[in-house]
Amino acid sequence: MQIFMVGGAVRDELLGLPVQDRDYVVVGASPEEMLARGFKPVGKDFPVFLHPITHEEYALARTERKAGRGYKGFSFNSAREVGLVEDLARRDLTINAIARADDGTLTDPFNGRGDIEARLLRHVGPAFVEDPVRILRVARFAARFTDFSVAPETVELMRQMVDSGEVDHLVAERVWQELARGLMEARPSRMIEVLRECGALARLLPDVDRLFGVPQRADYHPEVDTGVHVMMALDHSAQRGYALPVRFAVLLHDLGKGLTPATDLPRHPGHEARSVRLVDAVCAQLKAPADCRDLALLVARYHGDIRRGPDLRAATVVKLLERTDALRRPQRFEQLLAACDSDYHGRLGWAEKPIPSPDLFLKALAAIRAMDAAAIARSCRDPAQIPERLHEARVAAVRQVLSLPD
Repeated sequence: MQIFMVGGAVRDELLGLPVQDRDYVVVGASPEEMLARGFKPVGKDFPVFLHPITHEEYALARTERKAGRGYKGFSFNSAREVGLVEDLARRDLTINAIARADDGTLTDPFNGRGDIEARLLRHVGPAFVEDPVRILRVARFAARFTDFSVAPETVELMRQMVDSGEVDHLVAERVWQELARGLMEARPSRMIEVLRECGALARLLPDVDRLFGVPQRADYHPEVDTGVHVMMALDHSAQRGYALPVRFAVLLHDLGKGLTPATDLPRHPGHEARSVRLVDAVCAQLKAPADCRDLALLVARYHGDIRRGPDLRAATVVKLLERTDALRRPQRFEQLLAACDSDYHGRLGWAEKPIPSPDLFLKALAAIRAMDAAAIARSCRDPAQIPERLHEARVAAVRQVLSLPD
Protein backbone atom coordinates (compact mmCIF):
# COMPACT_ATOMS: atom_id res chain seq x y z
CA MET A 1 0.00 0.00 0.00
CA GLN A 2 1.29 3.47 -0.97
CA ILE A 3 -0.05 6.83 0.18
CA PHE A 4 0.33 10.14 -1.66
CA MET A 5 -0.82 13.67 -0.87
CA VAL A 6 -2.72 14.97 -3.87
CA GLY A 7 -4.69 17.85 -5.32
CA GLY A 8 -5.02 21.29 -3.82
CA ALA A 9 -2.58 20.70 -0.97
CA VAL A 10 0.27 19.92 -3.37
CA ARG A 11 -0.73 22.78 -5.67
CA ASP A 12 -0.78 25.31 -2.84
CA GLU A 13 2.57 24.10 -1.50
CA LEU A 14 4.10 24.69 -4.94
CA LEU A 15 2.50 28.14 -5.05
CA GLY A 16 3.86 28.98 -1.62
CA LEU A 17 0.36 29.34 -0.20
CA PRO A 18 -0.93 28.10 3.17
CA VAL A 19 -2.38 24.60 2.94
CA GLN A 20 -5.87 24.46 4.38
CA ASP A 21 -6.89 20.84 3.77
CA ARG A 22 -4.81 17.82 2.91
CA ASP A 23 -6.24 14.99 0.85
CA TYR A 24 -4.55 11.66 0.19
CA VAL A 25 -4.90 8.90 -2.35
CA VAL A 26 -4.13 5.30 -1.40
CA VAL A 27 -2.75 2.96 -4.06
CA GLY A 28 -2.78 -0.83 -3.78
CA ALA A 29 -5.28 -1.22 -0.94
CA SER A 30 -8.81 -2.51 -0.44
CA PRO A 31 -11.63 -1.16 1.73
CA GLU A 32 -11.14 -4.08 4.09
CA GLU A 33 -7.49 -3.19 4.60
CA MET A 34 -8.39 0.44 5.33
CA LEU A 35 -10.95 -0.65 7.92
CA ALA A 36 -8.44 -3.00 9.50
CA ARG A 37 -6.05 -0.05 9.96
CA GLY A 38 -8.71 1.91 11.84
CA PHE A 39 -9.86 4.23 9.05
CA LYS A 40 -13.51 5.31 9.18
CA PRO A 41 -15.56 5.04 5.95
CA VAL A 42 -17.39 8.16 4.80
CA GLY A 43 -17.77 7.81 1.02
CA LYS A 44 -21.12 6.81 -0.44
CA ASP A 45 -20.28 6.64 -4.15
CA PHE A 46 -16.66 5.49 -3.79
CA PRO A 47 -14.35 4.45 -0.93
CA VAL A 48 -13.25 7.48 1.10
CA PHE A 49 -11.99 7.12 4.64
CA LEU A 50 -11.04 9.37 7.54
CA HIS A 51 -7.70 8.87 9.25
CA PRO A 52 -8.27 7.56 12.79
CA ILE A 53 -6.12 10.34 14.34
CA THR A 54 -5.90 13.32 11.96
CA HIS A 55 -9.38 12.82 10.44
CA GLU A 56 -7.97 13.80 7.05
CA GLU A 57 -9.50 12.20 3.95
CA TYR A 58 -7.90 9.18 2.33
CA ALA A 59 -9.47 7.91 -0.89
CA LEU A 60 -8.66 4.71 -2.71
CA ALA A 61 -7.18 5.34 -6.15
CA ARG A 62 -9.97 5.10 -8.69
CA THR A 63 -10.93 5.57 -12.30
CA GLU A 64 -14.20 7.02 -13.56
CA ARG A 65 -16.41 6.11 -16.50
CA LYS A 66 -19.23 8.23 -17.83
CA ALA A 67 -22.52 6.39 -17.36
CA GLY A 68 -25.16 9.11 -17.58
CA ARG A 69 -25.92 12.82 -17.68
CA GLY A 70 -24.77 15.35 -15.11
CA TYR A 71 -22.05 15.34 -12.52
CA LYS A 72 -23.46 12.22 -10.82
CA GLY A 73 -23.54 10.19 -14.03
CA PHE A 74 -20.36 8.18 -13.33
CA SER A 75 -19.37 4.66 -12.40
CA PHE A 76 -16.18 4.11 -10.43
CA ASN A 77 -13.48 1.47 -10.26
CA SER A 78 -11.39 1.49 -7.08
CA ALA A 79 -9.76 -1.92 -7.38
CA ARG A 80 -6.31 -2.29 -5.85
CA GLU A 81 -4.85 -2.52 -9.37
CA VAL A 82 -5.69 1.12 -10.14
CA GLY A 83 -2.44 3.09 -10.28
CA LEU A 84 -1.54 6.60 -9.20
CA VAL A 85 -1.32 8.04 -12.72
CA GLU A 86 -4.72 6.56 -13.55
CA ASP A 87 -6.17 8.33 -10.53
CA LEU A 88 -4.51 11.63 -11.42
CA ALA A 89 -5.82 11.35 -14.99
CA ARG A 90 -9.44 11.66 -13.81
CA ARG A 91 -8.82 15.06 -12.20
CA ASP A 92 -9.94 18.36 -13.65
CA LEU A 93 -6.92 20.64 -14.04
CA THR A 94 -3.24 19.87 -14.44
CA ILE A 95 -2.38 22.00 -11.40
CA ASN A 96 -4.62 19.71 -9.33
CA ALA A 97 -3.20 16.49 -10.80
CA ILE A 98 0.10 16.39 -8.92
CA ALA A 99 0.92 13.90 -6.15
CA ARG A 100 3.63 14.01 -3.47
CA ALA A 101 5.07 10.98 -1.71
CA ASP A 102 6.22 11.00 1.92
CA ASP A 103 9.81 11.59 0.81
CA GLY A 104 8.79 14.68 -1.19
CA THR A 105 8.99 13.04 -4.60
CA LEU A 106 6.44 14.53 -6.99
CA THR A 107 4.44 12.62 -9.58
CA ASP A 108 3.38 15.09 -12.26
CA PRO A 109 2.33 13.24 -15.42
CA PHE A 110 0.43 16.18 -16.97
CA ASN A 111 2.99 18.98 -16.38
CA GLY A 112 1.03 20.70 -13.64
CA ARG A 113 4.22 22.34 -12.38
CA GLY A 114 4.81 23.84 -15.81
CA ASP A 115 1.28 25.26 -15.84
CA ILE A 116 1.80 26.67 -12.36
CA GLU A 117 4.90 28.48 -13.61
CA ALA A 118 3.01 29.65 -16.71
CA ARG A 119 0.03 30.69 -14.55
CA LEU A 120 -2.33 28.59 -16.64
CA LEU A 121 -5.56 26.75 -15.83
CA ARG A 122 -5.55 23.83 -18.26
CA HIS A 123 -7.64 20.65 -18.33
CA VAL A 124 -5.97 17.28 -17.83
CA GLY A 125 -7.56 15.46 -20.77
CA PRO A 126 -10.65 14.98 -22.95
CA ALA A 127 -12.56 13.39 -20.05
CA PHE A 128 -12.90 16.92 -18.68
CA VAL A 129 -16.11 17.30 -20.72
CA GLU A 130 -17.83 14.50 -18.79
CA ASP A 131 -18.39 16.49 -15.59
CA PRO A 132 -20.23 19.84 -15.88
CA VAL A 133 -19.19 20.87 -12.36
CA ARG A 134 -15.73 21.40 -13.79
CA ILE A 135 -16.96 24.48 -15.62
CA LEU A 136 -17.87 26.03 -12.28
CA ARG A 137 -14.62 24.90 -10.69
CA VAL A 138 -12.49 26.45 -13.43
CA ALA A 139 -14.39 29.71 -13.06
CA ARG A 140 -13.94 29.59 -9.29
CA PHE A 141 -10.20 28.93 -9.60
CA ALA A 142 -9.95 31.92 -11.96
CA ALA A 143 -11.47 34.05 -9.18
CA ARG A 144 -9.01 32.66 -6.62
CA PHE A 145 -5.81 32.65 -8.67
CA THR A 146 -6.15 36.10 -10.15
CA ASP A 147 -2.91 35.98 -12.15
CA PHE A 148 -3.84 32.70 -13.88
CA SER A 149 -5.55 32.59 -17.26
CA VAL A 150 -7.74 29.81 -18.65
CA ALA A 151 -6.12 27.91 -21.52
CA PRO A 152 -7.92 28.55 -24.84
CA GLU A 153 -8.35 24.83 -25.43
CA THR A 154 -10.00 24.50 -22.02
CA VAL A 155 -12.39 27.35 -22.78
CA GLU A 156 -13.27 25.57 -26.02
CA LEU A 157 -14.07 22.34 -24.18
CA MET A 158 -16.24 24.29 -21.77
CA ARG A 159 -18.13 25.77 -24.72
CA GLN A 160 -18.67 22.27 -26.08
CA MET A 161 -20.12 21.19 -22.74
CA VAL A 162 -22.54 24.12 -22.83
CA ASP A 163 -23.53 23.47 -26.44
CA SER A 164 -24.10 19.77 -25.79
CA GLY A 165 -26.50 20.53 -22.95
CA GLU A 166 -24.30 18.87 -20.33
CA VAL A 167 -24.35 21.98 -18.16
CA ASP A 168 -28.15 21.93 -18.07
CA HIS A 169 -28.05 18.84 -15.88
CA LEU A 170 -26.38 20.62 -12.96
CA VAL A 171 -28.63 20.64 -9.91
CA ALA A 172 -29.36 23.93 -8.17
CA GLU A 173 -27.68 22.92 -4.93
CA ARG A 174 -24.35 22.23 -6.64
CA VAL A 175 -24.50 25.42 -8.69
CA TRP A 176 -25.13 27.41 -5.52
CA GLN A 177 -22.29 25.66 -3.69
CA GLU A 178 -19.74 26.54 -6.36
CA LEU A 179 -21.13 30.03 -6.95
CA ALA A 180 -21.01 30.84 -3.24
CA ARG A 181 -17.43 29.64 -2.97
CA GLY A 182 -16.44 31.66 -6.01
CA LEU A 183 -18.06 34.81 -4.64
CA MET A 184 -15.84 34.50 -1.58
CA GLU A 185 -12.64 34.41 -3.63
CA ALA A 186 -10.26 37.35 -4.10
CA ARG A 187 -11.71 38.58 -7.41
CA PRO A 188 -15.18 37.12 -7.93
CA SER A 189 -15.76 39.06 -11.14
CA ARG A 190 -13.39 36.66 -12.91
CA MET A 191 -15.72 33.76 -12.12
CA ILE A 192 -18.58 35.58 -13.84
CA GLU A 193 -16.37 36.55 -16.78
CA VAL A 194 -15.20 32.95 -17.35
CA LEU A 195 -18.75 31.61 -17.13
CA ARG A 196 -19.90 34.20 -19.62
CA GLU A 197 -17.01 33.57 -22.01
CA CYS A 198 -17.88 29.90 -22.37
CA GLY A 199 -21.64 30.51 -22.54
CA ALA A 200 -22.47 28.86 -19.22
CA LEU A 201 -23.67 32.07 -17.54
CA ALA A 202 -26.55 32.39 -19.99
CA ARG A 203 -27.68 28.85 -19.12
CA LEU A 204 -27.09 28.94 -15.36
CA LEU A 205 -27.95 32.58 -14.60
CA PRO A 206 -29.65 34.06 -17.68
CA ASP A 207 -30.77 37.19 -15.85
CA VAL A 208 -27.20 37.94 -14.74
CA ASP A 209 -25.96 37.31 -18.27
CA ARG A 210 -28.57 39.76 -19.55
CA LEU A 211 -26.90 42.54 -17.56
CA PHE A 212 -24.11 42.48 -20.10
CA GLY A 213 -26.55 42.94 -22.98
CA VAL A 214 -27.25 46.63 -22.42
CA PRO A 215 -25.87 48.49 -25.48
CA GLN A 216 -22.29 49.60 -25.00
CA ARG A 217 -21.08 53.09 -25.87
CA ALA A 218 -17.72 54.37 -26.99
CA ASP A 219 -17.72 56.91 -24.14
CA TYR A 220 -17.61 54.32 -21.38
CA HIS A 221 -19.99 54.99 -18.52
CA PRO A 222 -20.48 52.30 -15.86
CA GLU A 223 -24.09 53.25 -15.24
CA VAL A 224 -24.84 52.39 -18.87
CA ASP A 225 -22.42 49.51 -19.24
CA THR A 226 -24.07 47.78 -16.34
CA GLY A 227 -22.10 44.56 -16.55
CA VAL A 228 -18.87 46.49 -16.03
CA HIS A 229 -20.37 48.42 -13.13
CA VAL A 230 -21.63 45.28 -11.37
CA MET A 231 -18.28 43.53 -11.75
CA MET A 232 -16.46 46.54 -10.30
CA ALA A 233 -18.92 46.66 -7.40
CA LEU A 234 -18.57 42.92 -6.83
CA ASP A 235 -14.78 43.12 -6.65
CA HIS A 236 -15.06 46.08 -4.30
CA SER A 237 -17.16 43.95 -1.95
CA ALA A 238 -14.41 41.33 -2.00
CA GLN A 239 -11.70 43.91 -1.35
CA ARG A 240 -13.64 45.06 1.71
CA GLY A 241 -13.99 41.49 2.94
CA TYR A 242 -17.77 41.62 3.03
CA ALA A 243 -19.76 38.48 3.88
CA LEU A 244 -21.35 36.16 1.32
CA PRO A 245 -24.88 37.65 1.56
CA VAL A 246 -23.44 41.08 0.77
CA ARG A 247 -21.46 39.86 -2.25
CA PHE A 248 -24.43 37.91 -3.57
CA ALA A 249 -26.67 40.96 -3.19
CA VAL A 250 -24.14 43.11 -5.05
CA LEU A 251 -24.05 40.62 -7.91
CA LEU A 252 -27.84 40.80 -8.32
CA HIS A 253 -28.67 44.37 -7.31
CA ASP A 254 -28.98 45.81 -10.83
CA LEU A 255 -30.59 42.88 -12.67
CA GLY A 256 -33.47 45.09 -13.79
CA LYS A 257 -31.12 47.28 -15.81
CA GLY A 258 -30.62 44.39 -18.20
CA LEU A 259 -34.27 44.76 -19.25
CA THR A 260 -34.19 48.54 -19.74
CA PRO A 261 -35.77 49.48 -23.10
CA ALA A 262 -33.33 51.16 -25.46
CA THR A 263 -35.53 54.26 -25.49
CA ASP A 264 -35.01 54.70 -21.72
CA LEU A 265 -31.20 54.55 -21.75
CA PRO A 266 -29.07 55.76 -20.11
CA ARG A 267 -31.16 56.42 -16.97
CA HIS A 268 -32.79 52.96 -16.39
CA PRO A 269 -36.04 54.26 -14.88
CA GLY A 270 -37.90 51.71 -12.78
CA HIS A 271 -35.03 49.25 -12.71
CA GLU A 272 -35.36 48.68 -8.95
CA ALA A 273 -38.83 47.13 -9.29
CA ARG A 274 -37.66 45.01 -12.22
CA SER A 275 -34.62 43.96 -10.23
CA VAL A 276 -36.72 42.77 -7.29
CA ARG A 277 -38.77 40.47 -9.53
CA LEU A 278 -35.67 39.04 -11.18
CA VAL A 279 -33.77 38.61 -7.89
CA ASP A 280 -36.68 36.65 -6.49
CA ALA A 281 -36.64 34.38 -9.55
CA VAL A 282 -32.86 33.84 -9.47
CA CYS A 283 -32.90 33.01 -5.76
CA ALA A 284 -35.67 30.46 -6.32
CA GLN A 285 -33.75 28.94 -9.22
CA LEU A 286 -30.55 28.64 -7.15
CA LYS A 287 -32.36 27.66 -3.94
CA ALA A 288 -30.30 30.37 -2.27
CA PRO A 289 -30.27 30.43 1.55
CA ALA A 290 -32.81 32.74 3.17
CA ASP A 291 -30.23 35.22 4.46
CA CYS A 292 -28.76 35.68 0.99
CA ARG A 293 -32.18 35.89 -0.68
CA ASP A 294 -33.62 38.39 1.81
CA LEU A 295 -30.64 40.74 1.67
CA ALA A 296 -30.49 40.58 -2.13
CA LEU A 297 -34.16 41.60 -2.34
CA LEU A 298 -33.61 44.52 0.04
CA VAL A 299 -30.54 45.78 -1.81
CA ALA A 300 -32.29 45.54 -5.18
CA ARG A 301 -35.22 47.55 -3.88
CA TYR A 302 -33.51 50.20 -1.75
CA HIS A 303 -29.96 50.79 -3.04
CA GLY A 304 -31.06 53.89 -4.96
CA ASP A 305 -32.81 55.37 -1.92
CA ILE A 306 -29.80 54.79 0.31
CA ARG A 307 -27.48 56.47 -2.16
CA ARG A 308 -29.76 59.54 -2.04
CA GLY A 309 -29.71 59.55 1.77
CA PRO A 310 -28.69 63.20 2.38
CA ASP A 311 -31.50 64.39 0.09
CA LEU A 312 -34.27 62.38 1.79
CA ARG A 313 -36.83 63.79 4.18
CA ALA A 314 -36.88 62.56 7.76
CA ALA A 315 -40.18 60.77 7.16
CA THR A 316 -38.69 58.95 4.16
CA VAL A 317 -35.67 57.82 6.17
CA VAL A 318 -37.96 56.44 8.86
CA LYS A 319 -40.14 54.62 6.31
CA LEU A 320 -37.01 53.06 4.81
CA LEU A 321 -35.84 51.85 8.23
CA GLU A 322 -39.29 50.45 8.98
CA ARG A 323 -39.70 48.70 5.64
CA THR A 324 -36.27 47.10 5.83
CA ASP A 325 -37.02 45.90 9.39
CA ALA A 326 -33.89 47.69 10.57
CA LEU A 327 -35.19 48.03 14.12
CA ARG A 328 -35.43 44.28 14.62
CA ARG A 329 -32.63 43.29 12.23
CA PRO A 330 -29.88 45.92 12.68
CA GLN A 331 -27.07 43.58 11.59
CA ARG A 332 -28.85 42.80 8.33
CA PHE A 333 -29.39 46.53 7.80
CA GLU A 334 -25.65 47.08 8.19
CA GLN A 335 -25.12 44.47 5.48
CA LEU A 336 -27.55 46.38 3.31
CA LEU A 337 -25.42 49.50 3.78
CA ALA A 338 -22.27 47.49 2.98
CA ALA A 339 -23.77 46.33 -0.32
CA CYS A 340 -24.77 49.90 -1.15
CA ASP A 341 -21.21 50.99 -0.35
CA SER A 342 -19.96 48.60 -3.05
CA ASP A 343 -22.62 49.78 -5.48
CA TYR A 344 -21.47 53.36 -4.92
CA HIS A 345 -17.80 52.54 -5.45
CA GLY A 346 -18.30 50.38 -8.53
CA ARG A 347 -17.36 53.21 -10.86
CA LEU A 348 -14.16 54.35 -12.52
CA GLY A 349 -12.23 56.72 -10.30
CA TRP A 350 -14.63 56.33 -7.37
CA ALA A 351 -12.78 53.64 -5.45
CA GLU A 352 -11.50 56.06 -2.83
CA LYS A 353 -14.47 58.41 -2.73
CA PRO A 354 -16.50 58.26 0.48
CA ILE A 355 -20.16 57.34 0.13
CA PRO A 356 -22.33 60.37 0.96
CA SER A 357 -23.15 60.51 4.68
CA PRO A 358 -22.32 56.86 5.44
CA ASP A 359 -23.47 57.22 9.05
CA LEU A 360 -26.77 58.92 8.25
CA PHE A 361 -28.95 55.83 8.46
CA LEU A 362 -27.06 54.38 11.40
CA LYS A 363 -27.50 57.62 13.34
CA ALA A 364 -31.18 57.63 12.47
CA LEU A 365 -31.51 54.03 13.60
CA ALA A 366 -29.73 54.78 16.86
CA ALA A 367 -32.05 57.72 17.53
CA ILE A 368 -35.12 55.55 17.03
CA ARG A 369 -33.78 52.74 19.18
CA ALA A 370 -33.10 55.23 21.98
CA MET A 371 -36.79 56.18 22.13
CA ASP A 372 -39.04 54.90 24.90
CA ALA A 373 -41.50 53.10 22.64
CA ALA A 374 -43.27 51.51 25.59
CA ALA A 375 -44.03 54.91 27.10
CA ILE A 376 -45.44 56.15 23.80
CA ALA A 377 -47.64 53.06 23.55
CA ARG A 378 -48.94 53.54 27.11
CA SER A 379 -49.89 57.14 26.35
CA CYS A 380 -52.29 56.03 23.62
CA ARG A 381 -55.84 55.51 24.83
CA ASP A 382 -56.73 53.77 21.57
CA PRO A 383 -54.33 50.88 20.78
CA ALA A 384 -55.07 51.37 17.10
CA GLN A 385 -53.24 54.70 17.27
CA ILE A 386 -49.98 53.21 18.53
CA PRO A 387 -48.35 52.55 15.11
CA GLU A 388 -49.10 56.09 13.93
CA ARG A 389 -47.85 57.69 17.14
CA LEU A 390 -44.68 55.62 17.07
CA HIS A 391 -44.02 56.61 13.48
CA GLU A 392 -44.54 60.29 14.27
CA ALA A 393 -42.16 60.08 17.23
CA ARG A 394 -39.55 58.35 15.09
CA VAL A 395 -39.74 61.04 12.44
CA ALA A 396 -39.32 63.73 15.09
CA ALA A 397 -36.33 61.97 16.60
CA VAL A 398 -34.62 61.53 13.22
CA ARG A 399 -35.35 65.11 12.21
CA GLN A 400 -33.75 66.38 15.40
CA VAL A 401 -30.63 64.20 15.21
CA LEU A 402 -29.92 64.65 11.51
CA SER A 403 -31.40 68.09 10.85
CA LEU A 404 -33.28 66.72 7.87
CA PRO A 405 -36.20 68.51 6.19
CA ASP A 406 -39.79 67.52 6.88
